Amino acid sequence: MRTAVSGMNAQASRLAAVSDNVANVNTTGYKQATTEFETVLGQQATRDYMSGGVVAQVRQDANSQGTLRGTTNVTDLAVSGNGFFVVRNDAGASYLTRAGSFVPDAQGNLVNTAGYKLMGYPMGDTVASGVVGLGGTTTVNIGQLSLTAKPSTTGTFTANLPSTAGITPAGSLPSANVAGSATLGKSSVVAYDNLGAPVTLDVYFNKTSANTWEAAVFNSADAATGGGFPYSSGALTTSTLSFDPSTGALSSGTSLAVSVPNGASLSVDLSKSTQLAAGYAVIDSAMNGNAPSAVQRVEIDDQGTMYAVYDSQTKVATYKIPLANVRSPDNLTQITGNVYSASTASGSVVISDAKTGGLGKIMSSSLEDSTVDLATELTTMIESQRGYTANSKVFQTSADLVDVLVNLK
Repeated sequence: MRTAVSGMNAQASRLAAVSDNVANVNTTGYKQATTEFETVLGQQATRDYMSGGVVAQVRQDANSQGTLRGTTNVTDLAVSGNGFFVVRNDAGASYLTRAGSFVPDAQGNLVNTAGYKLMGYPMGDTVASGVVGLGGTTTVNIGQLSLTAKPSTTGTFTANLPSTAGITPAGSLPSANVAGSATLGKSSVVAYDNLGAPVTLDVYFNKTSANTWEAAVFNSADAATGGGFPYSSGALTTSTLSFDPSTGALSSGTSLAVSVPNGASLSVDLSKSTQLAAGYAVIDSAMNGNAPSAVQRVEIDDQGTMYAVYDSQTKVATYKIPLANVRSPDNLTQITGNVYSASTASGSVVISDAKTGGLGKIMSSSLEDSTVDLATELTTMIESQRGYTANSKVFQTSADLVDVLVNLK
């Protein structure tokens, strides 16, 4: 009778797992629960056979890959391959999940449908890789990505300086900053100061000797009435450029360090400039930085780097979203909300960047479907029903035998 009861209990556990699976057939990131049976032997020391029983062990197939489904929400995230997102509840406890349906809450925190906040590392902080444990991360927040300006810090300027140009006398060079200074080659570029205000920089090139040129940069706002020299303030920077006479390639003075007014130190790369037998021409010019602009959208690449894209189309990396894993994902402890916590059987949690150390990649605008196969679950349900019925018949037969023994007297 006890054996039959253990069989009914085991089939009931299997049916409970099937019920969970069917109920979560459309739950994002849900992993199918499977039931395994384990034999319990009775006392076998005597000649007569003593029945034992059976126990059920239910496990979550946390390491299985669900089908990825595309969405229109950039912050919907899925893992293609191994790994879990790190999330945290309001009490500050951290967990693992594959349910990546994240949307910003009232404070701008990315939260999934179960209310768990997505965790990551702010760009600029040291990103942990291969670190044991769930500490050190912070809540990913896109509400703080408000109106912002970025000063210019780097840029490129590529020009051809005519090899046939005459030599400019020292007293007429732009660096002398006198009325009538020679302006053999002049261009203007726009940089941004610390407040996002545009600063126009006038760049001059003049030949000082064979294969040698002077580059001088002025603040256009200081130019004389009508433009040009003399500027009310001297050059922001001057530099000497030397060219290889046989190839025309720039051999020294490959960068300019410009102190932008009310801005950062701007490093301008001149390395691709040439001195060839052609007229003065600007080939390429680009400066980073941007005027104050609002966030237009966010983008997340497959390595988990989140970018804020501003109205100016400037992309700024803001967060790094890591992935976590354990040695035995199927032995993780399941918690309400489709999340998991580490157990002794699963091993310790290790956090690393996506696409490293055997971890999968992060897919933006995607969700991972449940791994439940409805046809298989309905078949298992029928099997469990029949198994439960058969065990109940054994129980009834055993009860009848007891009645026979009682009625022998």
